Amino acid sequence: MPKTFEDLLELMDRLRSPDGCPWDREQTYATLAPMLLEEAYEAFEALEEARLGRPDDLREELGDLLFQITFFARVAKERGEFTIDDVIEQVHEKMVRRHPHVFGDVHAGDSAEVLKNWEAIKAAEKRAAGKSKASTGDVSILDGVSTKAPALMEAHQISTKVARVGFDWKDVEEIFGKLHEELDELREAISIHAGTNDEADHTHIREEIGDLLFVITNIARRLNVEPEAALKLSNRKFRRRFNHIEKRLREQNLKFENTTIETLEELWQEAKKQN
Repeated sequence: MPKTFEDLLELMDRLRSPDGCPWDREQTYATLAPMLLEEAYEAFEALEEARLGRPDDLREELGDLLFQITFFARVAKERGEFTIDDVIEQVHEKMVRRHPHVFGDVHAGDSAEVLKNWEAIKAAEKRAAGKSKASTGDVSILDGVSTKAPALMEAHQISTKVARVGFDWKDVEEIFGKLHEELDELREAISIHAGTNDEADHTHIREEIGDLLFVITNIARRLNVEPEAALKLSNRKFRRRFNHIEKRLREQNLKFENTTIETLEELWQEAKKQN
């Protein structure tokens, strides 16, 4: 018979039981944390395969991620903190509360209005919870964006959050204008500071590169492209093409140090024709 969520919980109970798996019984919040992050990234990477019509990897990775969630909930239950039922109940209540246009009498004409309402509801929840910043009115809509996320992902989330409250360019062409502005500022910083060993000079160039990347994430957002996924796709494409160069050099008994850049470029163009 097909397995259910209850079967998965029973499996976890067995693994953590005295006669279960020694390794599973040893795990704690601290030891599980890196595995949760790893599984989340693997699921994220599998999304691209699913988008191309190959969902098997995503199905498997979502299962691994779900297993990690049940693992954390089981550890929490043993610590007397909460259970998986508490997790489900809390997220269910939150989703109902944050969708008043579905479960209440609030009207939302489009997704932009939905997201605007979402942010307002989240801010109200924080004030009601009496959190320190919320209780003083010093609440930022960026508080929910983790500073521990990868920088590209953080930039995308930041720009998405502020756009929901109207702090955004009118259209993507305006962002391209900002992109050209940032490119000019980077070129100027390089012309002034390049070649120096001064830390302040290096910091200026680094900041300008960061500004350029931030603008690019905004272009991606306006085009409904997740920049982290887009960069992952380009990374994989580069790997394939570079692997082709390595293979062709091995076939010719050549090494990089003995190969001209012109030859490498020819092999690169050859690789581009293949994928």
